[in-house]
Amino acid sequence: MSQILMLTNNQGSSVDVLPALELLSHSIHILPAVPTALLDARPTDLIMVDARKDLAGSRSLTQLLRATGISVPLLLVLTEGGMAAVTASWAADDVILDSAGPAEVEARIRLALTRVSDAEDSVHQEIQAAGVVIDEDSYTARVHGKALNLTYKEFELLKYLAQHPGRVFTRAQLLNEVWGYDYYGGTRTVDVHVRRLRAKLGSDHESLISTVRNVGYRLTIANMPDDELAGA
Repeated sequence: MSQILMLTNNQGSSVDVLPALELLSHSIHILPAVPTALLDARPTDLIMVDARKDLAGSRSLTQLLRATGISVPLLLVLTEGGMAAVTASWAADDVILDSAGPAEVEARIRLALTRVSDAEDSVHQEIQAAGVVIDEDSYTARVHGKALNLTYKEFELLKYLAQHPGRVFTRAQLLNEVWGYDYYGGTRTVDVHVRRLRAKLGSDHESLISTVRNVGYRLTIANMPDDELAGA
């Protein structure tokens, strides 16, 4: 059962704001729609703001709530006419019509909670393959515990290979995926960056990036036949 905080200027119960909530199994806590209400609030999984009567005030409230650093989903309850006023600047995760039925409200709450959960799971998530550890948040890379001093494109190239260990990419594929389709340089750029990466990996680990003859490159995850690999 989720804990929902409802911020509303309506002094009535939640049934006056969103009738469908009364039919769901969530625990609902109602407070005045003012920022200081959070000081009196119990821990919550999701915040709903009743924006039916005061659009300008509700927008300021949601922006202020975001500025405080809240990490829970923020949903707006609106009338049909109020929908036209909502933009990305409101900093809300989703909107719900006050006439929405229980199934729709439940789905929007579930999806909002799931998105936040997935985002939290991805925080500080590292990519690991064949002894390579990539931290996307800090743009750092380690190989068997050794930190690498990489340029941005070297980091992006190593990250892309580490995301697909064992898969062979042509130079053209790597150029498109790492440098982008609007890059006008030739595929020789890939060779140059692979050579630099191998130099920074050092003699102990340079074989992690293997050249597949007449095809391209891959991040090696197992011993390959000698006649399949070629040097830089």
